Amino acid sequence: MSERPGVIALTPLLLFLALFLGAGIHYTVQGAELGFYQLRAPVAILPALALGAWLAWRRGLPAMETLLGGMGHPNVMLMCLVFLLAGAFATVSRQIGAVDAVVALGLGALPTSLVLPGLFLVAGFVALAVGTSMGTIAAVTPIALGVAEAAGMDRGLVVGAVVGGAMFGDNLSVISDTTIAATRSQGVGMRDKFRENVRIAVPAALATAALLAVLGRSAEVQAPVDASPWLALPYVLVLGLAVAGMNVVVVLGIGIAFAGALGFAMAPGYDLPRLAGDVWLGYEGMVEITLLSILIGGLAALTRVLGGLDWVAALIARMAGARTGRRAGELGIATLAAGTDALTANNTVAILVSGPLARDIAVRHAVEPRRAASLLDIFACVLQGVLPYGAQILLAASLAALSPLQLAGRVHYCWILALVALAFILWPRPARDAGGPPFDSRP
Repeated sequence: MSERPGVIALTPLLLFLALFLGAGIHYTVQGAELGFYQLRAPVAILPALALGAWLAWRRGLPAMETLLGGMGHPNVMLMCLVFLLAGAFATVSRQIGAVDAVVALGLGALPTSLVLPGLFLVAGFVALAVGTSMGTIAAVTPIALGVAEAAGMDRGLVVGAVVGGAMFGDNLSVISDTTIAATRSQGVGMRDKFRENVRIAVPAALATAALLAVLGRSAEVQAPVDASPWLALPYVLVLGLAVAGMNVVVVLGIGIAFAGALGFAMAPGYDLPRLAGDVWLGYEGMVEITLLSILIGGLAALTRVLGGLDWVAALIARMAGARTGRRAGELGIATLAAGTDALTANNTVAILVSGPLARDIAVRHAVEPRRAASLLDIFACVLQGVLPYGAQILLAASLAALSPLQLAGRVHYCWILALVALAFILWPRPARDAGGPPFDSRP
């Protein structure tokens, strides 16, 4: 295949990114709140799909069959099912009071000398439990601001600790949409990706906590609610079953049923109709990312059949100076994830867009599937946590009345995570078993 067709084959993907990024910049400059979310990604991708189908038709390729095949690929459908179940579990657990229980347990156990690292760890555990950095920032930031005001602490430092903790937990959570997207795109189990992530994220979190302990000061903290600690059990159960290696669909099904039963027993007025309504609300919250996953599957299939992904994989190999080599492949995946997130300002979208190409790079450079999934999630997380126009920074800055640029420099965890991850990439290590199920390079 010549180089030129490969470049042309990338134009649908570039059109999608240009529309999404261009609209985000335009609305941000106009002063719109969360400007990068004014043009929704599932809408921005439609012209790209049309262009990809036209290019395939011009080359005599089965455009519609390729598009529908990519959209209906088993991996894409499984990912959509997991998204829906994860949304249902998160909503049911939140409605019965599980999030309040986690926050109360964490803040109630904080020693006065460790307020700042404590807030970081509380935000991390909440995000690990609920699987969303945005929800964590919205829940924990008002509490953190109260602590900062009472203790006379730097608001940027306190809110930066919360954002860092939210990104830490979201990156590790087995029900996070980024985890689901990364594991399904690389054909690897969540347990394997979790174990790989822990080796990188936990040292970064410990280093961050130590730094925050030095930067912080003592303050009295009161738990925000009086919630039963038993309501946190659904999160513990789901995390334990997922790490034990149980199928994620089964894990989330058990989690929904257990959270509902706990709500019947402990949450006043919680009954079967409310449970059914909360499951549906959880589905609704995942509609956008589910639609985008299906459409991205079709775009990836068109790009692949046109030769675009092969061309980019070869380009990354040439830039790395070799066509094989674990370090070159891992650096390529890291750069791809971070660069795509910088363009899309959404770490889940970045993983969905770059996932098929990252899988090709992993195959070419003998990168383990679990390692590829971990790096995708980590470097998309790193950029998203410090991106001044990303939703997390914008939300936190809005709640704290701070400049997004000022806050971005205070998210110490993401900066430290980038350094630790790069050190793990560059550090020599012996070859080992891939640790995941076999996978192919199809979309």
